[in-house]
Amino acid sequence: MTPPPRAIVTCGPGISPIDAVRRITNFSTSELGVRLTECLLEHGWDVLCFKSSGSSYRNPEGGALVVREFTTNTDLFALLSAEEGRENVSVVFHAAALSDYDVTCVQSLDGEPLQALKISSHLPGLQIILQPAPKLLPELGTLFPKARIVGWKFELEGDRSSALDRAKQQLQENNSALCVVNGSAFGEGFGILDPQGACLTALTRGELCNLLTVWAGRLLPV
Repeated sequence: MTPPPRAIVTCGPGISPIDAVRRITNFSTSELGVRLTECLLEHGWDVLCFKSSGSSYRNPEGGALVVREFTTNTDLFALLSAEEGRENVSVVFHAAALSDYDVTCVQSLDGEPLQALKISSHLPGLQIILQPAPKLLPELGTLFPKARIVGWKFELEGDRSSALDRAKQQLQENNSALCVVNGSAFGEGFGILDPQGACLTALTRGELCNLLTVWAGRLLPV
């Protein structure tokens, strides 16, 4: 009996801790990733969902489902790297809103490093030093050599043309199969851009999930 096709969905915000109780993060509820996971499950996929501990949306539900929790970009990379059967994954939907910067140092206004588990709220101020966080999208093709990779591009500045240009650049730099682009620069809904420049538009999350699931199904052998 042929096993069901395998997909991976990442969702939710990346987290960069300031101390044990405070953090810098991106805004993401995980709703889109959860709904995409459930849409794939309904169409017969075996899904691994990597969901951020900072998510506010519920966990996905359904059979043939494994949910793993991550916090930082590095944490997610380690979990993906440790996953067994990576060569059997057909598609990876990297919808997680990972951190662009990591906190590398927290110090007083005088430059003194602060390392308490909970930094005092009575200090007159803090200096937080950030450095670029490791990007996960460029590594996914190596981690999952037989999978088609789908990335996301959220753009706030510019217009639809410039947003699609940035999505096209992401496709070229990461050798991805698709890029989902949205945000106020793109306008209403979502764009699904392929490397040839063709762009489908989905007006709702539900329509986007259906289109991506149908596209993924076409990758499978008949």
